[in-house]
Amino acid sequence: MKKLITWMTDVFAPKANKIVKNPWVASVQDSILTAIPMIFIGSFATILSLVQNVWKGFPDFSMLSTFSFGLFSLFLSYLLPEAIMTHKNHKDVAKAAGLAGIAFFLLVTYPSFTKAGNLVLNINLLGTGGMLAALVSGLFVGFVMNIASKFQFFGEDSSLPDFVATWFNTLIPIIVVLLIGWLFTFQLHFNMSASITSVLMPLVKIGGSFGGFVFIIFLGYSFLYTFGISSWIIYPVEIAIALPGIAANAQQVANGGAPTHIFVDEVIDMFVIGGGGATLALAIMMAFMAKSARMKMVGRAGLIPSIFNINEPIVFGAPIAFNPILMVPMWIMGLLGPISAWVVMKLGLVPIPAHVFGLWYLPTPIFAFFATKSLRGVIYVVVLFIISWLVYLPFFRAADSVALKQEQSGDDE
Repeated sequence: MKKLITWMTDVFAPKANKIVKNPWVASVQDSILTAIPMIFIGSFATILSLVQNVWKGFPDFSMLSTFSFGLFSLFLSYLLPEAIMTHKNHKDVAKAAGLAGIAFFLLVTYPSFTKAGNLVLNINLLGTGGMLAALVSGLFVGFVMNIASKFQFFGEDSSLPDFVATWFNTLIPIIVVLLIGWLFTFQLHFNMSASITSVLMPLVKIGGSFGGFVFIIFLGYSFLYTFGISSWIIYPVEIAIALPGIAANAQQVANGGAPTHIFVDEVIDMFVIGGGGATLALAIMMAFMAKSARMKMVGRAGLIPSIFNINEPIVFGAPIAFNPILMVPMWIMGLLGPISAWVVMKLGLVPIPAHVFGLWYLPTPIFAFFATKSLRGVIYVVVLFIISWLVYLPFFRAADSVALKQEQSGDDE
């Protein structure tokens, strides 16, 4: 364990953090996080739909989701090129790059026109169905704009106003981007969105399989987390699988079928009770059962955040991170969480979520009820919490004993 901790700290963590800080990776993360409020709005529409199930005269608010979560890829098509140019220190052309991203993405979705001249777009592609295409097209636009920004017609010493200089400096790269989109879509009649999806979908399917689900969640939410590496490092990969998954589930239900995709955030947020590694049980133990003053203090400080699934105070304050005793139960729960969720949902014991519900900061039993629209989701959370209590308890007692001896030793000195 000591050798593992040393290697993770001195070798792996610096390399992982370097990847996270890479401007291209950071841009993907930033653009997705910026669009997250649109998922929250879609979640409110899910809550309101429950009212409609009881009160038939209640207004249908589903369009709130359609024009928020349902346009997620369209939002990314602007945010990603803009973020790339910002991270590449070309802030003067960031907004222009975003606008070019929207235009190119719409071309990528293979639009058509009716005889009356009406533009026809596939709403599914504007939502999470086109997320892979939005990411690829956004990266492409950012690549072109970044290269062009290194060869500007008018520099900072130009007598032209800054906004006029920006116009001329962005004309050629935007024209190049649009010409490429025009060529493939309207001249070669090549569906770029379908091609991008077909190329990348095998990777998404591998990630969305049982093994991929367990590995990705364990790696990001437990293993790397115990070494001080935030779970946000895997978020671009997770969201690329999870958002299309929940959209597909909703479509399956709308078509009269049953949802089948388990790798969705609505499932993940059911077993991270108190945060990654299901640490709420540990927080309660520390707050009310610890004999160590430090453990008790951290537990009481982190208890309320843990109820709302924020466990950084527990992970880094107790600490769990780099603590050989407390790392192990977090790893165990990092495996039991996704495995148990997959099993109970495959067996039909708990409904698979069929609608977006991104309010992960709700206490987990409440979240599970809205995500699954069933009390069986709540029962699953309660059972998993009991399991997490049993898993953490012996390790907590050992860690508390060690911490108490350290405190007593310090007092004696």
